Amino acid sequence: MLIGAHVSPAGGPAKAIERGEALGARSIQIFNQNPRAWKPTIYSEEQVAEFREAMAQSEVDALLIHAVYLLNAASEDPEIREKTLTSLIASLEAGEALGATAVVLHPGSAKGGDVGQAIARAGATIAEALAQSEGCALQLENTAGAGGTLGRSFDELGALIEAAGGDERLGICLDSCHMLASGIEIRSAEALTAAIDQCISATGKGRIGSLHCNDSMMEFGSNRDRHADLGEGQLGAGGCAVFLSEPRFNDLPCVLETPGPEKKGPTKKQLAEAFALRERGIKERS
Repeated sequence: MLIGAHVSPAGGPAKAIERGEALGARSIQIFNQNPRAWKPTIYSEEQVAEFREAMAQSEVDALLIHAVYLLNAASEDPEIREKTLTSLIASLEAGEALGATAVVLHPGSAKGGDVGQAIARAGATIAEALAQSEGCALQLENTAGAGGTLGRSFDELGALIEAAGGDERLGICLDSCHMLASGIEIRSAEALTAAIDQCISATGKGRIGSLHCNDSMMEFGSNRDRHADLGEGQLGAGGCAVFLSEPRFNDLPCVLETPGPEKKGPTKKQLAEAFALRERGIKERS
């Protein structure tokens, strides 16, 4: 498992590799544009070359690009959907240029409207983004289920993939905090095995492509997305060890999006603890 962290690309994407290495990360995740602005970042050929060289010389083996939270592929507002499409295409093109494993996307929100219609709108937007880009995979992240967010269940994720045409570039990013908060029990090996079986049944074989390992401040089934440092939430150290040691997750990039002791993201010590939790989980499974 390629355990790593979400890091800043400030100063250019190669700097993200430097920050990941300082944490002991095997994978990194970045936003490819300002999270509070619609304008996409287009990396220069020089920036791309610097990133690829830095990655080749590092211990970082995987990059994920997280599409910014402004995006709503399911919006009823045509202008928002058009901005979402433009940004998503830019993210996929950046992912292709940098050699990313995938772009991770929160599928969108139905707000107070019909969920089926929202899934159809989101599917059309996603399909168009894939049609206007090449190569880079797009992975839909499961959500905690607050409000009208899409992707709160495996069935919804499967419906989104179907609505987007079932493209082979489409996959799933599973977030441990969101799974627990949405009412999916994963705190024992048996429960996680059952959950993954359900995910595969609903979305198709080979769709799970990346992971977010976060503990949850909020209780099981709360539908509230509040990340906690590993071992300090409702998953606990045991639940995190289970998630990190799942055999079907081997070799996948697994990014921590935890707050860290200073609310600046996970520390090198916390990443080392994540690797140790994986080893604990493996021993407990044997």
